[in-house]
Amino acid sequence: MADPSQTEKFAAFLRMLKDRSGRGYDRLGKEAGVSGSSLHRYCSGLGVPGDYRVVHSFGKVCGASPEELRELHRLWALADTDRNVPAAATAAGTTAPAVPTGEGEGEPGPKAASAKVASAAEAPAGSAGTAPGPGDAVAPQTDTAGAGEPRRGRLPEKLSSRFAVLAAAVVAVTGLVAGFVWMPADPPPTSEEGLLYSSACKSVSMGQHDECVREVQTLLVRAKGRLAVDGDFGPETLRRLTAFQVLAGMPASSVVDEGTKKALYAQQVSMATWSPDRVTKRIREVFAEDPGTAVAIARCASFLDPLWVLPNTNGSRNWGVFQISDVRLRELGGTPRRAFDPEWNIRAAHRLWSVRHDFHDWPSCEAALKDSKESKDTKDTKGSQGVKASAGAKGAAKS
Repeated sequence: MADPSQTEKFAAFLRMLKDRSGRGYDRLGKEAGVSGSSLHRYCSGLGVPGDYRVVHSFGKVCGASPEELRELHRLWALADTDRNVPAAATAAGTTAPAVPTGEGEGEPGPKAASAKVASAAEAPAGSAGTAPGPGDAVAPQTDTAGAGEPRRGRLPEKLSSRFAVLAAAVVAVTGLVAGFVWMPADPPPTSEEGLLYSSACKSVSMGQHDECVREVQTLLVRAKGRLAVDGDFGPETLRRLTAFQVLAGMPASSVVDEGTKKALYAQQVSMATWSPDRVTKRIREVFAEDPGTAVAIARCASFLDPLWVLPNTNGSRNWGVFQISDVRLRELGGTPRRAFDPEWNIRAAHRLWSVRHDFHDWPSCEAALKDSKESKDTKDTKGSQGVKASAGAKGAAKS
C-alpha cells in the first residue's frame, strides 16, 4: 500500500483539529476568516491554501497548541511542495526519443557498419598469396644498385632514435606546461574542508533528509540559531536558513547555494537575538495603550521570535516579531534585515496600530483573540449564573 501523500497528511491533521473543536465548517470558517466550503476542501485533501495565514488562523480557532501549530506549518509547507511535484516530474520525464541501434532493422546499425569496415580492412591481408593484378599497388623497392642518381642523405639509426626520444620529451614538457597554463586559478574546495563541499551535497533544499541537512543545521546552531539538529529540512530549518541568508546580506534563496556554504563555514554571522521575555517586556512598554492584546498578537504571529519568517506561496514573506509583510515593509521604509531587529519591528507595528488604534493589520490573530475572549466571557457568565443558582437553592433550603 502506497504511503499517503503530503497533502493527505495535511488534510488529516486539519480534520483532527476540526473534529476536536466540535464545531462545523461554517462557524470555523467565519471565525478563521475563510469560507466554510474552502475549509471543507482543505480538510478533504482537495486543495492546499496558498497563504499559510489561513491555516494558522484555523489552527488557532480550533485551540491548537504551539507544538501543534508548528506541526501544522510543517505539514502545510510539505503539502505545498508536494502540490508542485507532478508538474516537475512530467517536465523531467520528457526525454528525446532513443536512437535506433539498427539491429534487426532494414538499415545497418553501428555494429554492422563496424563489421563492414573491419572486413574491408582485413581483405588485403587475406589475399597475400595472390599475385598482384595490373591495377594493384606494388610496394616500392629500395634500389641498392645505385643507378647513377644522387643518393639522398639519411641520419644514422642511432641518431634517429635519439632524436625521437628527444622530440618525445619536448612534446611531453610542452603538454605539461600547457596544462599548468590552463589550470584554474582557484580550484574548488575539497570535501576535507567541509561536508557541504562534497559531491553528495551539491544541492540542499526543502524536503531533504540526510547528513547534508544535518551539517547545515549544525552550522546554523553554531551561529546561535535556534533549531533542532535532526537531519530533516523542514519549515523550521527553512526559517533559520532564510534568516541567516538575510543577516549575511545575501538573497533569501531558501536553498543552500555556494555563497551560503561559504558564509556558514566562515562563521561571521550571528543569529543571537532577544529572548521571549525581553520581547514581551518591550512590547508592553511600546504598546502602553493596550499591552496585553499587543503581546497576544505577537505571540500568535511569531511565538515572540524576532527571527521568525513565514513564507507564502506567492513569493512574499512575513518578517519578525509582528510578522510585517513585504508590502508593509516597503511602506514603512524597512527591509527584511531591519525587520529582524526586534526594537525596529515592535515600533513599526505600533505605527501600524496607531492608524486606527486597533490590530486590523493582523486579522487572523485578531479573530482568534476575539473568539478566545468570547469563549472566556461565556464561561465566566455560565460560572456566575451557576454560583447564583446554587446560592438561591441554598437560601430556599434554609427557609
